[in-house]
Amino acid sequence: MTCSQKSTGVCFVKLRSDKDRGDGTARYVLSGEGAGTIFRIDEKSGDLHATQRLDREEKASYTLQAQAFNKITGLPLEPATEFIVKIHDINDNEPKFTKAVYTASVPEMSDIGTFVIEVNATDADDATYGNSAKLVYSILQGQPYFSVEPETGIVRIALSNMDREVRKEYQVVIQAKDMAGQMGGLSGTTMVNVTLTDVNDSPPRFAYSSYHLSTYESAEIGSTVGRIKANDGDEGENAEMKYRIVDGDGKEYLDIITDETTQEGVMVIKKKLDYESKRVYTVKVEVTNTHQDPSFSDLGPFLDTAIVKVTAKDVDEPPVFSRPQYVFEVNEDTPKGIAVGTITAWDPDATHYPIQYAIDQHTDPERLYHIDPKNGSITILKSLDREVSKWHNISVLASEINNPHQRSRVPVLIKVLDVNDNAPEFAMIYETFVCENVKAGQLIQTISAIDTDDPLVGHKFVFTLSSMNPNFTIFDNEDNTARILTRRSGFNRREMSVYYLPVVISDSDYPIQSSTSTLTIRVCSCDATGNMRSCSVDALLLSAGLSTGALVAILLCILILLMIVVLFSALKKQRRKEPLIISKEDVRDNVVSYNDEGGGEEDTQAFDIGTLRHPEVIESNKLRRDIIPEMLFPYHRPSPMKECADVRDFIISRLQENDTDPFTPPYDSLATYAYEGNGSIAESLSSLESSVTEGDHEYDYLSNWGPQFKKLADMYIGKDTGVAN
Repeated sequence: MTCSQKSTGVCFVKLRSDKDRGDGTARYVLSGEGAGTIFRIDEKSGDLHATQRLDREEKASYTLQAQAFNKITGLPLEPATEFIVKIHDINDNEPKFTKAVYTASVPEMSDIGTFVIEVNATDADDATYGNSAKLVYSILQGQPYFSVEPETGIVRIALSNMDREVRKEYQVVIQAKDMAGQMGGLSGTTMVNVTLTDVNDSPPRFAYSSYHLSTYESAEIGSTVGRIKANDGDEGENAEMKYRIVDGDGKEYLDIITDETTQEGVMVIKKKLDYESKRVYTVKVEVTNTHQDPSFSDLGPFLDTAIVKVTAKDVDEPPVFSRPQYVFEVNEDTPKGIAVGTITAWDPDATHYPIQYAIDQHTDPERLYHIDPKNGSITILKSLDREVSKWHNISVLASEINNPHQRSRVPVLIKVLDVNDNAPEFAMIYETFVCENVKAGQLIQTISAIDTDDPLVGHKFVFTLSSMNPNFTIFDNEDNTARILTRRSGFNRREMSVYYLPVVISDSDYPIQSSTSTLTIRVCSCDATGNMRSCSVDALLLSAGLSTGALVAILLCILILLMIVVLFSALKKQRRKEPLIISKEDVRDNVVSYNDEGGGEEDTQAFDIGTLRHPEVIESNKLRRDIIPEMLFPYHRPSPMKECADVRDFIISRLQENDTDPFTPPYDSLATYAYEGNGSIAESLSSLESSVTEGDHEYDYLSNWGPQFKKLADMYIGKDTGVAN
């Protein structure tokens, strides 16, 4: 049995048992899915009712059991009967898309029919019953650019040559309608956002056919002149461009590079510009896409050209020399005032101001050369000496007369050529000796020579004696050395201890130079094998390798050491004689110890205790050396007590003053006073208040002081008795 899904409280089926006699004794009972809630049966008539709205999409069928009972006996009239209630579908659900918004992309310039995206909608109605779930797709918005297949929902390109540079994004509204699209059907919509992706279909194009730039002629190589840029509607790698110079009279001076970030062409200096020789430099610049797509080659050439004119602006430039450096040669014997060479410079500007020349005096401190300020001619001021300096490196300055700040500098190297103006001489100082027992023809010395000149073919020296010598002779080895030989035997150092042999050395250059060098030969005592045993004192010293100057230096050092030793000894003795107390003004307290009990009036020479009893006599203006003077830190010491009956009171008062005084030194001072005080049996032993003469003293009381003063009593009592007698 079936039932409409919208039936509510309506009888849609009637159940009746064959054994129901119609007398009202039969009672019908319903059980199963939804019995009592969704479905209800009339107990008397057996009518089946739906108590609420039925929805096929929630549950399509229900299984129920019905049975008739006798009301009186309660027994079933027949077995239970099972039946299925199927819900009949109606078109009560609209189509729904799987996404509310779809996103798709497709390359620009795509052909008609190019796939874009597939949309999908579903209908909850029964697809097997009628057309409630049969959907048809259509475009509500997005024509004529896109189309959709009615059955599949596939969206395709409907218009050719869709250009991203013209329009990049599209919004397409797709509708899905059930009932096969017929009138009265339900529908649902979705939106598709379509983006055209870029392809390299736009060639680069310059905005202008020509560009004008300018820069100063002083611009350095590699510096930027300006920037130009071509327009390309593409994006990403399709918009990447490359610039290059293909022609123009400025191709040698200018270059262009591509800024990969901004896709601009940067014009730079390739070679220094010169305003005086050329004012305007013209180049033809070409721009092309780096990544080209051959499928779009029919849209035109993917390159463009433009003319770039660079104007050089004038700059006041310094003078220019004809050479980067000058090298001149001059003989060392060239007289003063002779020209060495000429420097040439000019003003490169159109004004062509006159040039003046000068030598940088820091490079010619000896003032050897002079340059004419007008014509640049360099002349010699002083005689040159190749042996002192072979090369002179000076700097010449050229400046404009009208603008001296425009100055240039050029190095000038002057090579001093050698002239044979120095005679050869001994290569070293020879210390030669001859043995007393030497034989004639014996070799005693081999000599060589040096020459500060520098001949082209090398040195060639000739050795001769200035005159015939009976004792020695010379033999030229012809290799710039010579041998000194004895002409006789039997030398005696007692008769002649030293011989002087003049040797003439000549060179072979022009003009020939010669000099006479004296060889000192000393006579020494030798053994049988020719080894020297002893010579004169000077010879021995010289043979040991010590010259006279070295001996003098050694003696001076010894003398200085002796003086230093004597000086230290004298200082040490003087230090030992220093007194213990340097000055009466010393700030430290002097502690003087006595080993006896008294000394009478003589003790007052060491320490005047009266000062302690009368402190007002202390010099108030005497400064202590261990504290800062009062002029820096005002120091106001309170006046001492006017009356001190006892030294103990005086010491206590002073102790309190020092404890509370912030200006006293930061250390303790100890002052010791030899005063016994009132508690002593002997009271004061000082003789300050005693009588003037000793005769007034009486010493009998000493015997009453105890054993400590027995010895003193014996001394003074006995003395006093003796005097009285």
